[in-house]
Amino acid sequence: MNTRRDGHWSRREFLTNLSFAGGAALLGLQSDVAAAEPPPETTRIRTTTAQTGACVMGPKIVAEALWRAEGFTDVQYQRIPAENLKARLGALASNATDIETTFVGPLLSSIDAGDPIVLLAGLHAGCFELFGGERVRSIRDLKGKTVAVSGVGGPDHAFVASMLAYVGLDARRDVIWVTLPVAESIERFANGKVDAFMGFPAVPQELRARGLGRVVVNSTTDRPWSQYFCCLVAANRDFVRKYPAATKRALRAILKAVNVCAVYPGRAAGALVEKGIIQRYDIALGIMKDVPYGRWSDYDAEDTMRFYALQLHEAGVIKTSPNKLIAQGTDWRFIKELKKELKG
Repeated sequence: MNTRRDGHWSRREFLTNLSFAGGAALLGLQSDVAAAEPPPETTRIRTTTAQTGACVMGPKIVAEALWRAEGFTDVQYQRIPAENLKARLGALASNATDIETTFVGPLLSSIDAGDPIVLLAGLHAGCFELFGGERVRSIRDLKGKTVAVSGVGGPDHAFVASMLAYVGLDARRDVIWVTLPVAESIERFANGKVDAFMGFPAVPQELRARGLGRVVVNSTTDRPWSQYFCCLVAANRDFVRKYPAATKRALRAILKAVNVCAVYPGRAAGALVEKGIIQRYDIALGIMKDVPYGRWSDYDAEDTMRFYALQLHEAGVIKTSPNKLIAQGTDWRFIKELKKELKG
C-alpha cells in the first residue's frame, strides 16, 4: 500500500516526522509561550488505551510524540480490555493514570460518586449514533422497547438515558434495558431481538456497512446533541494539584493532537491502525473524517457539563446538582489559557 495516498502515513512514520519536526511545528502550532514556560514537574505521563471508542483514542495515540515534545520522556499507555470504561476511570481515580479522554456521562457519574477526577477541557463533539429497528423512528418510540447497552452507567446507557429525559421519558420505567457485550448487541439488533442500540466509533460505521437499522439520532448533526461536546479531557485531581505545569503541557499536547485528527485525518488513521485500535485503515479514516474534531475551540465544556448533568439528574443516573458537579469536578484555568495561546 502506498502510505502517501490520501495523506496516510503509518503511525511509526507519522510519529517520526512529528518528533523530527519538534511536534507542533509540523502543524504550524509552535508556541513561543510554551518555550518560555517552566518544564513539567514530572517527566512521566500515563494514560490508557483500548480497542474501543476510537474517537477518544485517536487524539491520545497522536499525542504520544507531542507529549514527548512537551518534555514527557516517559509516556505510558496502559492497555485496558475493550468496553471496560469503568476500569479506565478507576485507574484515573486511583492515581494509576494521570490523564484520560472519554465520554461525558461516565465522567459525570464518577464525579457524582466522589472520585478525585477533574475535567479540563472538551475533546470533540458528535461521535455517538442511536440506531433503531423497524419499530423505532424517534426517541419517543423507545417507550416500551428493548434497548441494548454495555452496562448501566456506561456511556451508551448515559447517553440514551439523557435522550429519554430530554423528551420526557423515564429511563427507569419506560424502556427495557438489556446488558450485553457490544458484539452480541449488534447481532441481536441485526436479528430483531433488541429494538435500539447506541453505537460509538467504529460501531456506526459497521452497522451502516451492513445496512442494519436506521439512524434515529446522529450526535454530529442532530440538535441539541450536536451543540455540545460528547467527550472530554479529565485528569487525576492530585496530579493537577501537584503538577500544574505538567497538566497544562499534557493538555496542550492533546489539543494539538485533536488538530492533527481534524487537519490530517489520514495520518491519524494510520496511527490508530499501527497501534492496533482499529484493524482496517478505511474504517479508521472514516472515523477521523466523521468526528468533528475541529470544533473543540468553539464549544464550552461547562455548558456541556450542565446540559448532560441536568438530563442525567432527571433520569436518576446522578444525584448531585449540576452546579455542585461543576464546582467540585472541574478546572478550566488551563483551557482558558490554551484557547488564547492556540488561537482557538
